[in-house]
Amino acid sequence: MRVALADDSLLIRQGLVSLLAAHGLEVTASVATGGALLDAVRVDAPDVCIVDIRMPPTFTDEGITAAAAVRAEFPDVGVLVLSHHIEPSYAMRLITEYPAGTGYLLKERLTDGAILRDSLERIVAGETVIDPTIVGSLMSRNRTADPLDALTERERSVLGLVAEGLTNQAIAERLWITERTVESHVSKIFAKLRIDDDSVSHRRVLAVLAYLRGPHDEH
Repeated sequence: MRVALADDSLLIRQGLVSLLAAHGLEVTASVATGGALLDAVRVDAPDVCIVDIRMPPTFTDEGITAAAAVRAEFPDVGVLVLSHHIEPSYAMRLITEYPAGTGYLLKERLTDGAILRDSLERIVAGETVIDPTIVGSLMSRNRTADPLDALTERERSVLGLVAEGLTNQAIAERLWITERTVESHVSKIFAKLRIDDDSVSHRRVLAVLAYLRGPHDEH
């Protein structure tokens, strides 16, 4: 897998380069700004980009802007956005616009190279990967006219793990149930959310979006 990364911190870039190399991944570019990332992707498109949310000049949402620019120009290139902070609004902004092949992790997850590699592989495969802490934050919002009201508690638990990017097998292991039971829950979730599509992976993305962005009260 080929990876391009953008972070204004030299130490973080160097650490990511070492971590990725240690797990057999090739780094095609390591840059400090969103603009430099887009230029690098234009020269040598990777399989996926890793982008820090806050970069120069304003240190607000330059990473989200850069990620969106990469996906708009190179729709086959996945994007993993990193942040030190829990910022669900940023996650929703990017995922709503580019749901497949997109991920959002907190930087604290980078201490485990296996988690990072697994997340990148899922993103390249067209899945949506959301940090469990961010999923928890989104779950805690007060919602009105919640489209998930029809789901049972177990189905909501399964969908929450789908939102984290887990496979059916991984969900089964996490919940101590069989993979066949997980498949049954997922099928019921699709039916209750009225998600009808021939592509299973696309249906999972749509279900995640319903889970994350249902009508809600921000207070």
